[in-house]
Amino acid sequence: MLKFVGAVLIIGAAALLGFLQAANYARRPKQIRLLISALQRMETEIIYALTPLPEAFASLSKQIAEPLSSLFRLTSERLLASVGTSTREIWQQTVRDTWKRTSMKQPEQEVMLQLGTVLGLTDRGDQVKHLRLAVSQLQAEETESRDEQRRYEKMWKSLGVLIGALIVILMY
Repeated sequence: MLKFVGAVLIIGAAALLGFLQAANYARRPKQIRLLISALQRMETEIIYALTPLPEAFASLSKQIAEPLSSLFRLTSERLLASVGTSTREIWQQTVRDTWKRTSMKQPEQEVMLQLGTVLGLTDRGDQVKHLRLAVSQLQAEETESRDEQRRYEKMWKSLGVLIGALIVILMY
């Protein structure tokens, strides 16, 4: 009986790890879509509302879900509290700090870091061009992430259960 309980626990733990890995593949396209939506809203804030960056970031943080909400909230707070620190430095530091909590990968982070080089430094028209470029790059990454999700999500779910079963077979 004890062996059976141990086997069930091992299979359950391995299956859970597989399902957690599969969940990362499912979250990534959703978070990229959320980021695209946020950048499009930022474009609207810059063009039509003429909102200063700290206020635009604060507004965006209230409109989107975590973990991306914290990216915009922290940027807004740091911009308001900074003395002598450039917007680019604040943006890049905040992106690096908050990126660990997302399911997104390095290519999306690079797009956001590149975007930070022009935020607050150029005129509205140039910032909008860069926002649109970032959106188009993120849309390409979203397509790729959906392909990865289709390829690997089911595999990780099955692999977790199968590895658990293999461990149980090898142990007994």
